[in-house]
Amino acid sequence: MSDIKEVYIRSVGRAIKILEAFNNKSKLGITEISKMLQIPKSTTHDIVTTLEKEGILEKDSESSKYYLGIKLFELGDRARENFELRKVAIPYLKELNEMFDETVHLTVPENGEVLYIECFESTKRLRTYSVIGIRAPMYCTAVGKAILAFLPDKEINKIIGKGLKRFTNNTITDNKKLLDELKKIRKTGYAVDNMEHEEGVRCVGAPIKENSGYPIASISISGPSQRITDEMIPQLAFHTIRVANAISERIVYRKR
Repeated sequence: MSDIKEVYIRSVGRAIKILEAFNNKSKLGITEISKMLQIPKSTTHDIVTTLEKEGILEKDSESSKYYLGIKLFELGDRARENFELRKVAIPYLKELNEMFDETVHLTVPENGEVLYIECFESTKRLRTYSVIGIRAPMYCTAVGKAILAFLPDKEINKIIGKGLKRFTNNTITDNKKLLDELKKIRKTGYAVDNMEHEEGVRCVGAPIKENSGYPIASISISGPSQRITDEMIPQLAFHTIRVANAISERIVYRKR
């Protein structure tokens, strides 16, 4: 198993070096890449053709040389957008974190899930911890439901059509119940994860939207269920919505 792991790691490292080689030349052939990086030609061919298959590299039909593919530009745009979003959101997330001393997260949608891209943790001993870089389902997290509720029906149906896996006794696994929950979120403007994804953890989330109303991200405040009580939720929701709206306005303004 360790040998297989080492092969994978070496292959990934070589793939990255191959992509970096295009910093110096816009188009490269397999022989050029092999000599430049001192990687066996057969190995170079395997990696390059795999990258081509995935749209990371594209092949010039006339010269048979390769160049960076459109997928890299798409990924680059996403990275820039997320960087800009984080830059705008950070002072607002800090404000929310300091106001309640509970953990605050920022997420973006990613292939029917949410990806956590920023976090400010509570200073309390009993707290929820940072999960930056981790993905989670949309249907059973506050950050996820806050986005899911404001997506077009076609996208909602596609996401929940993949199945609603149970994580806790509180996870909503019935499509109709989830759709009713999303309808409620659209009315109130916020979502609650009532220990649906993790036992003992409650979260309150709200969407960050473009000018059109389309959700591009979400934030949440989370903590142990002992502190995130039913009585606390309205106050948390008010400030989570306020902060999410403030971030939305800044994002829209910066795009003008």
